[in-house]
Amino acid sequence: MRPSGLSTCLLLNHCRKSFFSSALLLPIVARLCSSSTSSSATMAEPTPINPSTTKIGWIGTGVMGRSMCGHLVSAGFSVTVFNRTPSKAQSLVDAGASLADSPLAVAARSDVVFTIVGYPADVREVILGDSGVLRSLRPGGVVVDMTTSDPSLAREVASAASAIGCSSVDAPVSGGDRGARSGTLAIFAGGDEAVVRRLAPLWSCMGKVNYMGGPGLGQFAKLGNQITIATTMVGLVEGMLYAHKAGLDVALYLDAIAGGAAGSKSLDLYAKRILKRDFEAGFFVNHFVKDLGICLRECERMGLSLPGLALAHQLYLSLKAHGEGDLGTQSLILVLERLNNMKLGEDAK
Repeated sequence: MRPSGLSTCLLLNHCRKSFFSSALLLPIVARLCSSSTSSSATMAEPTPINPSTTKIGWIGTGVMGRSMCGHLVSAGFSVTVFNRTPSKAQSLVDAGASLADSPLAVAARSDVVFTIVGYPADVREVILGDSGVLRSLRPGGVVVDMTTSDPSLAREVASAASAIGCSSVDAPVSGGDRGARSGTLAIFAGGDEAVVRRLAPLWSCMGKVNYMGGPGLGQFAKLGNQITIATTMVGLVEGMLYAHKAGLDVALYLDAIAGGAAGSKSLDLYAKRILKRDFEAGFFVNHFVKDLGICLRECERMGLSLPGLALAHQLYLSLKAHGEGDLGTQSLILVLERLNNMKLGEDAK
């Protein structure tokens, strides 16, 4: 049975007090109450996503976010952006986006808000904080977090969004800076399946969406992805050093194995960069250490032993300890070079 307008208002008022104390939510609650006063009213179908009617918010314009948001601007969507360092959003503003001074201001102008920031603490701040998205997102709005973060936080965000009549999707991505630029990212979506389907015109601008299940399951899928990448990268750099020490031409060796069972996306994306000593970040070591740390905490909670993951985490921590946290994940070669007192490209001894 559909709840009465009065009971809906009382429930929403209780949820509002439980999650937030700001008066900014009063207009939202009032609108939700007024929309539910007629017990005979039917639930309106959500407005289809299209550039002429859907307003997009974007929070986080770093290495990945800038390109991903740029695809939405190019597709004709009205986009409002926020970044803690405004200069990093300037190229998007030049392309037609509007710049806001807070996540709250972004959400007030948006129907769908995307976030892609550094750490779980940042996710909490920009979505649940005093000036966060859920302070001003209108009923029916959607917040999509594309940061790799804690599954438990994704579920907390989903609960908070639902309490004010909004929806949340956790949708971390894989594919690195190249995938972000080319719009070919793999997107792991967790949340209400109908909401994920409704956002299809937005996903298609950035890559291929994969629906993984309810809230938090997008994050679990991405963490499994990171485990696979980490251990694959260890194998890639160890194989390159082995080939070098054995006297092989490493470039020829890589070409030879690329078409066999050892071929991988990591080899395609990073092998040539490693040979050129190009360690510019498509994905920062600092962020990868964060991701692998989340994986290890989840494994401990599950009672799951993954020694390859633990080893990869320690190797990447070594990079961070050497002040190399702002390099790309392909810089793992530096750790193995130091362990073996050798350098790829120098004469094998």
